[in-house]
Amino acid sequence: MNLFSRSAALVVLLFSVAGCSTVKDAKDSVTGWFNGNGGDGSTLSTGAGKKTASGSSGPTLKYAATLRVSKYVDQRKAGNPRLVGITTQRVRGVDGKELLLDQEVANIVTASIKQRFNAEGYQVLEGGGAGSALFEVSGVIKDLTLNVKDRDEINIEIETTLKDLATGKVIWSGLVTEKNDRFAGVSGNNKDDVVNYLNKELRVASNKTVEAVSASLMASQPELFNLTAGTKPIPGVTVYVAPTAAKPAPATAVMPAHGVRPGGAVPPPAYTPQASATAGLLLVNTTPQRAKVYLDGVYYGLSPLRLEMEPGVHAVSVKLEGYKMVTEKVSVRKGDNTEMELNLER
Repeated sequence: MNLFSRSAALVVLLFSVAGCSTVKDAKDSVTGWFNGNGGDGSTLSTGAGKKTASGSSGPTLKYAATLRVSKYVDQRKAGNPRLVGITTQRVRGVDGKELLLDQEVANIVTASIKQRFNAEGYQVLEGGGAGSALFEVSGVIKDLTLNVKDRDEINIEIETTLKDLATGKVIWSGLVTEKNDRFAGVSGNNKDDVVNYLNKELRVASNKTVEAVSASLMASQPELFNLTAGTKPIPGVTVYVAPTAAKPAPATAVMPAHGVRPGGAVPPPAYTPQASATAGLLLVNTTPQRAKVYLDGVYYGLSPLRLEMEPGVHAVSVKLEGYKMVTEKVSVRKGDNTEMELNLER
């Protein structure tokens, strides 16, 4: 073999090796995002249900309300439980016109709701511990559609029910809707774009759901949250069932000496936080009210808030959508009441 022939063979060999490496790298680049059955790389993976890295979990609440989230029922007319829509435009990495997820839509919605409750600080009980939950969240998926056309169009309708497991009573029921569209841009979509858009809109719907359920729990069981009963309207939420605040007993009512009302026993009074020999009482008021209150970086609830705190200096932050966050330090003394009044500005 002459020098020219050996050089040409070397070039071909290098090209072949480089080409193999390029194909492998391209395949590996989508691993973890798309996990199709039988090697179908067109399947969209939302990453729902995956555990987050250690130490990356959200703030933890110290509420007494525990709940379990049952799997949502898919009532869509999609036929395929993994189908979310169709595409009439080119989506890089997707073959065909159907947009399929790597798991059932019902599993993805349920995982999203659970993750949102966890992020909000609720203790979501699962497995053997689910039987001891105070409340149950369940629901049905009326619609979850994402179609890629001239614009990416998404429509979500999720119906949720909150039930008191001790009595079987429905505390709250409602329909959460989220409808949106976007222009993908001149370059069009790829699979990551579609997945990110779906996850973003599903988070919005999940946020609305958890916010509505939280407001109803706080209205029906304010003693579990150290709150005054009350509800608020949430855009995109149609309420079917909602709790009503209990009417206070008349001031002239007189209890019998034996402590029993005519017709039944007197329920035990709700626990009220108070200062003690080892703890202080912190009262946080805000204008406007129902702002999120964080103490030393931990979310405790919505204002107005009464909390038994360990003596010492604590950082108090309050947040409310549309307003600037306010942070102040406060000294809590054992056996004493400390009250804060924080004004939020836009």
